[in-house]
Amino acid sequence: MYNILVTNDDGYEAKGLLELVNSLKEIDGVKVTVVAPANEKSACGHSITLVRPLRFVSVDDDFYKLDDGTPSDCVYLSLNSIFGGEKPDLLVSGINRGSNMGEDITYSGTAAGAMEGVLHDIPSIAISQIMDFTDPSGDFRLASGFIKDLVSKIKQGSFPLPRREFLNINIPYAKKSAEAKVTYAGYRHYANDAHMHRNPRGEEFYWLGLHPLNFSPRAGQTAMSDYEATQAGYISITPIMLDLSAYKSMKGLQQWLDTTE
Repeated sequence: MYNILVTNDDGYEAKGLLELVNSLKEIDGVKVTVVAPANEKSACGHSITLVRPLRFVSVDDDFYKLDDGTPSDCVYLSLNSIFGGEKPDLLVSGINRGSNMGEDITYSGTAAGAMEGVLHDIPSIAISQIMDFTDPSGDFRLASGFIKDLVSKIKQGSFPLPRREFLNINIPYAKKSAEAKVTYAGYRHYANDAHMHRNPRGEEFYWLGLHPLNFSPRAGQTAMSDYEATQAGYISITPIMLDLSAYKSMKGLQQWLDTTE
C-alpha cells in the first residue's frame, strides 16, 4: 500500500483539500491520511506550536483535524502519533485557495507543510490554485486532475528531487487543461497595505491588505518564472530547496570581515 499524508493551511473543511483527497483516492493501491488544521492558517509560514498543547480530533476514517495547529504541526505530530514512527511514501499539501509564488513561499502555510515533510525525508508537494477572489468557491478540477496524474507517475517510478527539496505547483486561473512548465520562483514586488477600523468603543484595529500579484523576472534567468508561466496559461512546477545560504555572497562577506580600516 502506498501511503499519502495530506495537509493544508485553509482548514479541514476547505474545498480544495476535499477535492484533492477525493482525487488521490482514485489512484489504485493508495491509502490517504488527512491531518489538517481545525482553522484557517493561511500565511502562517513554517511555524510550530510550542506554547500550548495540541489535540487531534477525528473527523472521519483516516481524517483528523488538529485543534488550532499549523500545517507544520499537522505533519510533525502525525508522524509521531498516527504513523507511529513509520513514514508515509508521499506528502501533499493543498490544494491551496490562492497562489504561492515567488517570495510568498516564505509566508505560505501550504509550502510549509511540504517543508516539514522534506525535513523528515518524505517526498513532498505543495499545490496551489490561482483564484479570482470574487468567486469564493473556486474551480479545482484542473488542479485535482493534474495532481492525480503527477502522484500516479511518482508512485510508478520515483520522486524527481533529492533530499530537502520539494515541488511547488501553481495552477493557472480559469483553465480546463494546461501544459506544465518547470519554473523558478519569481521576484515578488511588495507594498505595505493595512486598513484601520474602529470598534464601537473607538478602539483601533487593522486588517492587513491583500496585495496584487506584481512580479518581475530575475536577472540572468532564461527559464520562465512561476508567475510568467501561470500568466501564460501554464501549470508552474518549481523545485524548492530548504538551504537558504547565499553562497555567492560568502566570499565577499569574508573579505568584508577581513578588511581592516
